[in-house]
Amino acid sequence: KMARGHQKLQAQQKGAEKKAALSKQNKSPQEHLREAEAAMSIQCCVCKTKMIDLKNYKVHFEAKHDKSPLPPELKA
Repeated sequence: KMARGHQKLQAQQKGAEKKAALSKQNKSPQEHLREAEAAMSIQCCVCKTKMIDLKNYKVHFEAKHDKSPLPPELKA
């Protein structure tokens, strides 16, 4: 019985250390939102939706604004 009590304390300490290491690694939701917002560098000229890259922008434009002329940055 004594050995199991000691093992239990060791397991609890190890779990607490692991949890502390993970909490340092994890970012808050606000930090994730800020990083995601910074990654969205391209904005649709029609609806002002933000996109990550030109490929997504072209797909979006062809799907949502098919009657509008293609903007010059997507013609290349």
